[in-house]
Amino acid sequence: MAGVKEIRNKIEGITETQKITSAMYLIASTKLRKARERLDNTMPYFRALKEDISVIFSNIESVGETVNSVFFLPEGIEEDEDTPLPGKYAYLVITADKGLAGEYNHRVIKEAERLLKGHDDNALYVVGENGRAYFSAHGYEIEKSFLYTAQNPTMERAREICDHIIKAYVNREISKIYLVYTEFGNGLNPKCVSERLLPFHRAHFNEIPGTSETLFEFIPSTTEVLDNIIQNYVIGYVYCALIDSYCSEQNARMVAMDNANQNAAEMLEQLKLQHNHARQGEITQEITEISSGARALKRNSGRGGKR
Repeated sequence: MAGVKEIRNKIEGITETQKITSAMYLIASTKLRKARERLDNTMPYFRALKEDISVIFSNIESVGETVNSVFFLPEGIEEDEDTPLPGKYAYLVITADKGLAGEYNHRVIKEAERLLKGHDDNALYVVGENGRAYFSAHGYEIEKSFLYTAQNPTMERAREICDHIIKAYVNREISKIYLVYTEFGNGLNPKCVSERLLPFHRAHFNEIPGTSETLFEFIPSTTEVLDNIIQNYVIGYVYCALIDSYCSEQNARMVAMDNANQNAAEMLEQLKLQHNHARQGEITQEITEISSGARALKRNSGRGGKR
């Protein structure tokens, strides 16, 4: 059994570690709350954009107009049919900058690897230092690494990402764009998802009724107005994914730190028991030594008296 001093040193070390994990838990919870507030404040704008796109399609159907937008799949392709398209596929992968977040980064990276193996010609776009380090170390060629942190998702950064990938898409350098990130949802069970970002299917905008009794004339053309709104919608889509991923990361870190705190508490309980046993053993040994010494002195004293 370890000595009392050694056990005390272990208790002090675990206690200091527990202070750090508790602080990290509180920091993560504060960041999560602020990020959710930002997302909640932004979502109405993008819901309005989706409604506007739905209105445009409703207007198109009413006047019998034909619109051929580069941002939509051709007519006749079903929404759930992942039709192969010729050319390069792009994958925008959102990871964290740091670890200590459970399986958060691992799930995203594994899903991205699964998609990359499913197509030969790929372009990899990465957000987050953890993802950059992993893909670089494992021999993946990164088309573009956005060299700002994943810790501060902003609309400006979402716009910079989208400007780059949308330009490549419009120029036919890539034919599909997939978004790989962690969906926060209600926070109880965040999950890694991979969604086709572009091209869209018209059914994507049928979820919100876009009916209107008024017919609109779009200038310079319906296609140009639709393409412009779609680009703003894509920016919002990516921004929401950045926030979702950031919230999921903080939530995963909170769970990891809470588990660490519980494990530390259990270890401290065990060490305190060991400390008490070790201390009792030392006291017992000290008493035994004192008693033995006293008996020895008494025996020696008795022998001296007989002489």
